Amino acid sequence: MPEKRATEPDFDLAAWRRRIPVLERAVPMNACSQGPLTDRAGEAMESFMESWRRRSMDWERWLGEVEEARRLFAGLVGAEPGEVALASSVSAAANSVASALDFGGRRRTVAVTEAEFPSVAHVWLARRRDGARVEWIPATEEGIRPRAYERVVDRETLIVSACHAHYETGFTQDLAAVAERVHDAGALLFVDAYQSAGTRPIDVKETGVDFLAAGCQKFLMGTSGIAFLYVAPRLVDRLEPRDTGWFGRRDPFAFDAETLDWAPDASRFEIGTPPVPSAYVARAGMEVIDEVGTEAVRDWTRRLGRRLQEGGRDRGLEPVGPGDPARRNPTVAFRCPEGTEAAEVGQRLRDAGVIAAPRGRVVRLTPHFYSSREDVDRSLDALAGAMAP
Repeated sequence: MPEKRATEPDFDLAAWRRRIPVLERAVPMNACSQGPLTDRAGEAMESFMESWRRRSMDWERWLGEVEEARRLFAGLVGAEPGEVALASSVSAAANSVASALDFGGRRRTVAVTEAEFPSVAHVWLARRRDGARVEWIPATEEGIRPRAYERVVDRETLIVSACHAHYETGFTQDLAAVAERVHDAGALLFVDAYQSAGTRPIDVKETGVDFLAAGCQKFLMGTSGIAFLYVAPRLVDRLEPRDTGWFGRRDPFAFDAETLDWAPDASRFEIGTPPVPSAYVARAGMEVIDEVGTEAVRDWTRRLGRRLQEGGRDRGLEPVGPGDPARRNPTVAFRCPEGTEAAEVGQRLRDAGVIAAPRGRVVRLTPHFYSSREDVDRSLDALAGAMAP
């Protein structure tokens, strides 16, 4: 058994691979950008289409799918369903949080890490019009040093925006340690977990984060158009988002245009009609992750990540980011040679049957639970050829 565990995952890899159609003709190594379609997700979308086709409107069933997606996400991050709001994207979730904050007092600094995805950082920059002062927490390809937080976060900091995993090099942060430093200064912590949700166990209660947002398009095996926002229960009654809509009300179906009340739970951060088709697919995708298990995903992708790093060096490639797989998400980024465009390398890889995720000066290869050792080796061979002069 120990020898088997060293080379194979703790689940039936071949069975899961048969349920992902693209694996018949390509090697998807782009889970950090878009997860592949599973048969279950396809069936879920067809189920919605059939409901729409036959019944025209089936809100009771549709909202049931929305609530099931909410429940599954809550379970994946250690929350209760009432502590999770739906959004159309992580950007929208961040905007909802930002709109609920008061930047008019002494605490008006937003400390943003240099590792944030631009869309999230832009949300905070836009709040400068409301009085926010944005300060940057330095980051490197390897990660963010604890002292970087200590030097920036102080008694004038209102909220800190910190990714769990970096979208480019994949480095991860210890959320509990970050939350402790942030809370010691009396500030709040917003976490973008888009690049980590579905790749490892996450427990918002143990880590103590105040807000955590993630979408389903990447490692949660869903599609765009839907995201989730965890809000710590102790904060709910204190916050009233200015970015709001009818689903943020105590009873949306009261249709009372003259009353601006607030839902008693995290759903007060919701805005308009929920994205029903995306919820169907999100529910299906998260069911897959739930069945495989985030611990199993973490263990297998760490082994594949180590193979990517070592195999890349053996082929003369330059991995970027932490060398320890335990300090990164499944992504392994490789630096492009001087004068070589990442997008061009990405197209060469696609021509070779490997779907990668170019970003900036790097090409990201990102395995997931469905990836095999053969996928890794084929991807590295193709990447070495695509980067050759």
